[in-house]
Amino acid sequence: MKDVITAGVDGTPESLSAIRWAAEEAQLRHARLRLLHAWVLLAPEPASHPEAGQDQNYWTHRVMDEAATTARARFPDLPVDEVLVAKDPLDALHEAAEQSDLLVLGSRDLGPVSRYVLGELGLQLVAHAVSPTVLVRARQDSTANEGAGEVMVALSLHEPCEALLAFAFASAARRGVTLRAIHGRHLPSYAYNRGGGVEPIAAEQAEQDAREDLAEALETWREKFPDVRVDDRVVLESPAPALLHSAADAGLLVVGRRHRDRHRLPGPKIGHVVQAVVHHAPCPVAVVPHE
Repeated sequence: MKDVITAGVDGTPESLSAIRWAAEEAQLRHARLRLLHAWVLLAPEPASHPEAGQDQNYWTHRVMDEAATTARARFPDLPVDEVLVAKDPLDALHEAAEQSDLLVLGSRDLGPVSRYVLGELGLQLVAHAVSPTVLVRARQDSTANEGAGEVMVALSLHEPCEALLAFAFASAARRGVTLRAIHGRHLPSYAYNRGGGVEPIAAEQAEQDAREDLAEALETWREKFPDVRVDDRVVLESPAPALLHSAADAGLLVVGRRHRDRHRLPGPKIGHVVQAVVHHAPCPVAVVPHE
């Protein structure tokens, strides 16, 4: 553990929402909050404080001051580092992810349609960051508590999910909330009759099999976190809709993605389920890399 939470800073409302969320997470973890702003055209910082009107990085300093004020407004004793980097934002944030327990970014809220606008930079970071990445919407109600609600974790059960469960259980434990474990699964082909209808007995058996698989995946983690209440659910529909239909009142949605080669940064490559939730989930989304 590095005990550092890094939040990307760019002066936008979504950035401020990410900073508020990151500050609360840092407080819960007893970690440092690092505010990072990167721009290739940043001027070198002078040795002494420049005179009024002579600061070439005036707007950058103003953005960082607003970010730090936002973080300390609720947690005045939180240790906050302000970092300016004269680099491409993608490179700077990717390096920061390697030095952090968590990378937090903002995504624009489109209001009634309740979906994210996640740009190219955000998609590449989600696809390749070596640490978990949290995407936080810019709420129309700036006083809303972005951390309220249960922690929800999406489990496919078709690949290792230990890193995902470790993150989800620890998040629920820190917040003192219920962990809602969701597994979406298509009905198997044998559950349909020749007319295209569903055979009730076959559907019930498929659901029971899924519940047993889910219970087995959760068993060890229930023992490790006995104080965390777990609400495990099987939803017999496509995984992405199953998650989005269940996330309306969640405080944090945790999904996983497989590790990729950290030395290559091609176009974004994330699965369709992660694509769906990072663009459409109504709550902060944590994307956790796993083997």
